Amino acid sequence: MQTRPLGSTGLLVTPIGLGMAALGRPGYIDLGRDSDLGSDRSVEALERRAHEVLDAAYAAGIRYVDAARSYGLSEAFVASWARARGFPPDAVTIGSKWGYTYVGGWRVDAPVHEVKDHSLGAFRRQLAESREVLGERLALYQIHSATLESGVLEDREVLAALAEAAAGGLVIGLSVSGPRQADVIRRALEVEAAGLCPFREVQATWNVLEPSAGGALAEAHAAGWGVLVKEALANGRLVRGDVPSEVGHIARARGVSADRIALAAVLANDWVDVVLSGAVTVDQLRSNVEALSISLEPEDLDRLARLAEPPETYWTTRSGLPWT
Repeated sequence: MQTRPLGSTGLLVTPIGLGMAALGRPGYIDLGRDSDLGSDRSVEALERRAHEVLDAAYAAGIRYVDAARSYGLSEAFVASWARARGFPPDAVTIGSKWGYTYVGGWRVDAPVHEVKDHSLGAFRRQLAESREVLGERLALYQIHSATLESGVLEDREVLAALAEAAAGGLVIGLSVSGPRQADVIRRALEVEAAGLCPFREVQATWNVLEPSAGGALAEAHAAGWGVLVKEALANGRLVRGDVPSEVGHIARARGVSADRIALAAVLANDWVDVVLSGAVTVDQLRSNVEALSISLEPEDLDRLARLAEPPETYWTTRSGLPWT
């Protein structure tokens, strides 16, 4: 797998990265995760699992890993893995996020798993925490799920602090979620253009069920931003249970698994720098990587495009998925 620039950030990444959302904490909303991980969700068991999948990712050529303060111990698991393997800081590009705090008490059935706070105090606290864990390995720091409602893109104190961190060599970005992803991306582009904060990267949900951010992501890419795509498998909806017939038909015709088709659909967009694998097993990771060998035909992409749901419908469904 060849490395390539993440927009104009100066960071090197690979077309597939590894996301730690489902590996860093005992509960998450991916369908089928309960059977994938089994009943042992101890810190030790999940750290071993994380290291196994990270090893497989590195062996496959993956050189971008995505964590967050709210992904349980994801940063600590990545850091302990890198130290155990003796990797120098630039061996893998590591990104993390601030803005949510993990409060799940290491329980799958926690009533609340994470709490949102986009204040200046939260940024300063979480940046210090991330740097304590990852040290100089931390290369990219993103606002976690920035929204118009939180006001973070209008908070001049936060923007100034982000600009200060950028001046110190940290690449600053944002992730977005929800039915107004495109609006948030375009507002962030306006903020950057006004010189208030040097955003250089954006991470968004894009999959064949929820492609609404595509136009805004293309604009961000054209502006030189790095573009990462998360939730390419729609939290398992594209590969578990009632797989959409269009995905299943193309997968059967190619003799491959549905995950490869869903990931190949993301990679078909020329504005994508990295699509994240959310694998929690080595087999899943290896299968995801095989998406790189698939080139979808225009008629395949047209067929998949017909799966798109109204954004409000997609995000309502997502919010109802159980933590397992």
